[in-house]
Amino acid sequence: MIGRLVTKVAQRVPSQLYRVSVMKKPQVVFVLGGPGAGKGTQCAKIVENYNYTHLSAGDLLRAERAREGSEFGLLIANFIKEGKIVPVEITINLLRMKMEETMKKDEEKYRFLIDGFPRNEDNLQGWNKVMDGNADVKFVLFFDCSNEVCIKRCLERGKSSGRSDDNRESLEKRIQTYLQSTRPIIDLYEKRGKVRCVDASKSVDEVFADVKVIFDKEG
Repeated sequence: MIGRLVTKVAQRVPSQLYRVSVMKKPQVVFVLGGPGAGKGTQCAKIVENYNYTHLSAGDLLRAERAREGSEFGLLIANFIKEGKIVPVEITINLLRMKMEETMKKDEEKYRFLIDGFPRNEDNLQGWNKVMDGNADVKFVLFFDCSNEVCIKRCLERGKSSGRSDDNRESLEKRIQTYLQSTRPIIDLYEKRGKVRCVDASKSVDEVFADVKVIFDKEG
């Protein structure tokens, strides 16, 4: 079942790549950090101040999970519930469709913050396979925050977010997945000189002051 669905997603991507190829090449900033590091909050502030579109891999997956008639909804739900990473073909397909949709509406909207992606080596290999030559990764914006602070923030958020994964059991699984799978990706980009690190344990405004320094320089 999973194999058939993933294959169907993979088959859709090339036609979308052809259509996007006539537009400007997307300029991408990967936004990474542990759960509760403040990625979404800071991305919203970047969008307010700079000409970027915020795409959250997690939000796109949750929206697809909830979309009536989605053939991938149940599959995505099971992966999220278990704190596991959704197959890369599904995630990249959702990101590609959203970028394509955005750029069709306004060709000047070609700068994207991709929040929560790539989460592991499989994500990165999938991105390179599909997007190499079709999008430029400018840098990785890394929100560095201790596990303790991340858990505290998520538990507080869970009181009002309604997210099924904002509970201690899911959080512990998510943090272990982050440490085992995502941190090595950040380290890889660090070796390439493409990581811009921000101390995310500070207040929202203090963190954004540091983010502004980066974007004023990088553009």
